[in-house]
Amino acid sequence: MSFPQHRPRRLRSTAAIRRLTAEHRLSAAELILPAFIREGLDNPVAISSMPGVVQHTSDTLKRAAAEAAALGVGGIMLFGIPAHRDATGSAGLDPEGVLNRAIADVRAEVGDDLVVMSDVCLDEFTDHGHCGVLSADGAVDNDATLELYARMAVAQADAGAHVLGPSGMMDGQVGVIRRALDAAGHQDTGVLAYAAKYASAFYGPFREAVDSQLQGDRRTYQMDAANRREALLEVQLDLEEGADMVMVKPAMSYLDIVADVAAMSPVPVAAYQISGEYAMIEAAAANGWIDRRRAIEESVLGIKRAGAQIILTYWAAELATWLKENE
Repeated sequence: MSFPQHRPRRLRSTAAIRRLTAEHRLSAAELILPAFIREGLDNPVAISSMPGVVQHTSDTLKRAAAEAAALGVGGIMLFGIPAHRDATGSAGLDPEGVLNRAIADVRAEVGDDLVVMSDVCLDEFTDHGHCGVLSADGAVDNDATLELYARMAVAQADAGAHVLGPSGMMDGQVGVIRRALDAAGHQDTGVLAYAAKYASAFYGPFREAVDSQLQGDRRTYQMDAANRREALLEVQLDLEEGADMVMVKPAMSYLDIVADVAAMSPVPVAAYQISGEYAMIEAAAANGWIDRRRAIEESVLGIKRAGAQIILTYWAAELATWLKENE
C-alpha cells in the first residue's frame, strides 16, 4: 500500500511525536571530551583555529574535568604539550612529564566518576613532529617506536589513566602495549585502539593546538583516504591484539567506515569528531551561515546514527549541558 494509506508525515507532526519515534538519541555518557594541557602556562591559551578550545593549565584542566563529570560526560582524553622536545619524545615517557602529571591530577580530581583517557603517541613530544622515532634515512621506524610506546603506556597507567589511546598507527602497537601493561600489573587498564586513523587534511587545527613540529606528512603510516576494506583489516588486527574498544578517525568524511566497523566489531566502536570538523562549523556559525546549535547536534547525531557508541567531540560539555536542558 502507498499514499493515501501511508502518510509518514504523521510521525513528524509535533515535537513530542518526533521525540517519541526518534530512532537514535544522544547521551552525555557516550561523549568524550578531548583536552590539551601545555607545560609552563600560568593562564589558559586560546587556540585561534578552534574557538572556545584552549591549551589548559593544570588548574583549568582539573576544573574542566570536574565540570565534565558533573554533566555526566563519559570521559576525557588528555593530550600534553611539553616545554622541550627531542628526537625520541622523552618527555612523553617521563613520569613527571606534563601529560603524566595531568593524568594524575585529573584522576585525583574526578576519581572514577569520569573515564580518564590519555593519548599514547610521540608526535606532541618529538622535535620532528612524527608519531615515532626516525631511522637514519628519515623514515618512521615502526619497531623501535613500539618499544617507546610500551614504556609510555606503562607510565600513563602508573599515573592513573583508566584507558589508553594508542594513536600512532604503528603496526603491532596494541599488542605491544597490552603485553607491557599486563607485565606491569595493569591488567585492568583498557586500550581504545585508534584502529582506522586516516591521513586527513582536517587535522589542521589540531596541529596548532599541540604546537606540532611536523614537517611533511604522515601518509606512510596513517591510512589512505581511498581505502575502505583496509580499515576492516586494521580493526581485525587490533581486536586480535587485545583492543577493548576501536576507533575511526576522522568521523565526518568516514561515516561509511564507522558503519562498516560497527557492523563487524564485537567491542564498542568510537569515532573522533576532529578539530577541522569543529573549526568548520564554528567558522560557518560565526559568519551567520548556519544555526550553530542545530549544526552541532546534527553533526554528532550523524556519527551516532552511523554506528558509533562513543564519540570524541570538543563540544562534549556543551552538548551535555543541552541534553540536561532537554530532560
